[in-house]
Amino acid sequence: MDNQLDHMPVLSRGRHRNPKRGACFMELASYLAGERWSDHPACTHPLLAALARLVNDNTSDANRGRLVGLVPSIIDLATDDLRVDARIALRCATTALPVSAAERQLALAVSVLAAEEMLARLDGSPPDRFTSIALSEESQLAMAQVPHAAEQARRFSRAARITEKGFRRYAAPNAVQLSVVGIVQACITDPDTLLRNLLTGAIADCTALIRGTTTETPRPTLPTHV
Repeated sequence: MDNQLDHMPVLSRGRHRNPKRGACFMELASYLAGERWSDHPACTHPLLAALARLVNDNTSDANRGRLVGLVPSIIDLATDDLRVDARIALRCATTALPVSAAERQLALAVSVLAAEEMLARLDGSPPDRFTSIALSEESQLAMAQVPHAAEQARRFSRAARITEKGFRRYAAPNAVQLSVVGIVQACITDPDTLLRNLLTGAIADCTALIRGTTTETPRPTLPTHV
């Protein structure tokens, strides 16, 4: 095992031609899964892989090595179940919303409502939307910390209607990207830890949905603002 670890690629930003030049999070996953060298391996759900790449690239060089232990847990998490996209988007938006700058809060709050609506729709809830869909505890907590943005988001969302195709192709990926940027640019003392906790929680969510197993993943404590 020690000899194998000695030859493991080192995590760094961006794409790499081969393991000798280093690896991003998902390239290392493709390496461990025995797939062709790629940052888009088939072994992982595309949106979860996108989150992993963003976390890898936006974590500082000093702390990126802390992500290595998460790589095996992301392998064999592949499905076309749209609930996975919605759970990832919800995890990202509720994590980033309380710490993000004011100019991003409306978009993140809309992402929370869109993900909750999609989950409710996929679970067969009535179509009358926000009058009957009860937000999860994590969403209630996040929205309560930004009441002005939350109210604006509710007004906007009542007038909007997103399709399942549109959610998968646009809304969910945008929520993931905006959330990571919001965390990175937030006035908090330790964005690296929040990013790692976000990826850890998203992996646990996907594992529960895809494999039908649950792992206790507490919501991260919000970091101290600078």
